[in-house]
Amino acid sequence: MDVVAHPFLGSLTDRRARRTGHRHGLLRVGLWLTAAWIALFSVPEGLSGTPAALWVGGCCVAGNLLFACFQVPYLTTPSDLRIGYHERTRVFMFRMVFLTLGLLVAGVAAPALVASGGHRAYARMALLLAGLLIASQLVALTGVRRLTEHCGFRLPDERAHSARDGLRAAWRDRDFRALALSYLCTGTTTHLFLAAVPFYTEYVLDDRGLTAVLMGAFLVPATVAGPGWLRVSRRIGKQNGLLLSQAAFVAGSLALAAGGRLGAAGAAVLVAALGTAFAGLQLFAFSMVPDAVAAAETRGPARAGAYTGVWTATEAAGTALGPYVYATVLALGGFVSTTGGCSVRQSHTAHLGLLLGITVVPAVFMAVAMACQRRCRLDRR
Repeated sequence: MDVVAHPFLGSLTDRRARRTGHRHGLLRVGLWLTAAWIALFSVPEGLSGTPAALWVGGCCVAGNLLFACFQVPYLTTPSDLRIGYHERTRVFMFRMVFLTLGLLVAGVAAPALVASGGHRAYARMALLLAGLLIASQLVALTGVRRLTEHCGFRLPDERAHSARDGLRAAWRDRDFRALALSYLCTGTTTHLFLAAVPFYTEYVLDDRGLTAVLMGAFLVPATVAGPGWLRVSRRIGKQNGLLLSQAAFVAGSLALAAGGRLGAAGAAVLVAALGTAFAGLQLFAFSMVPDAVAAAETRGPARAGAYTGVWTATEAAGTALGPYVYATVLALGGFVSTTGGCSVRQSHTAHLGLLLGITVVPAVFMAVAMACQRRCRLDRR
């Protein structure tokens, strides 16, 4: 659904921005995400079975669309602003820091709030986190307004264009196409890795409790590494910085093949290095999107929303593909799934499959991402 909805919303926000001089309309629609979030965890007590499943499914679909209404125009902001090469990176650095911080807070708070179990615990968790959700959206909306007032706003193409036209324009842009394909492989790799961490801790490190430790080791460095990567960008450029981040992720993934010999401390150090690389992967890739829009603007009318819609659809595709790729590797290895928290003795090929899935497979996908990225010439332009 994201692959269709996001490019459509990108083209829609371009048309509205041309008429109004801003993209606040869809951002305000996205504020209703809070209502969908609360409803998702507040299934009426009288519903069960299929009606309850339809309620949850409907809330998921509505929430996903509302999030897209907010995400697409929000991420288009750096392309709209009349700012330069390094300023775009700086804008995205703040976005990346707060995004990762939000993942950390939600990852800790949500399990703690529902620890008691039960319907009411989940409803209470949804209400409490809804406050943070709406507050963060309002702060973001205010920030977009102030940035556009201070830096100026680039109006999109005067001619109305459909989602198909936006897709066609983005695909014909060789630099953007290389960047998007690279990020598709990058997103697939990172989400494959995150899906594989629980299996790695349980079957390779023999300690299921290390999952939370490794997740923290991955996300905490990603939260604080942004300023360092910004300095790297100023010295060697975004293209080289992104290739450096990708190479670091390849090396870190392969190093995890040492398995139990690493121990908990060694694994945590490696995962922290991967988290640092992840920060660079996000920062450089996202901050090159407005560079692609600016380059396209020199050749003709700009379609910032259309480019961003294609980009967020690519991000969603990578997010979904990663876990599926790892599940396929497990299935090919003969991994036996478990239920009820009971451990099952896995075969040698299953152990080999889950280890290859978090080491060699991510390294291969990231190597493909590097090959695609090398075709991008935005920094040279």
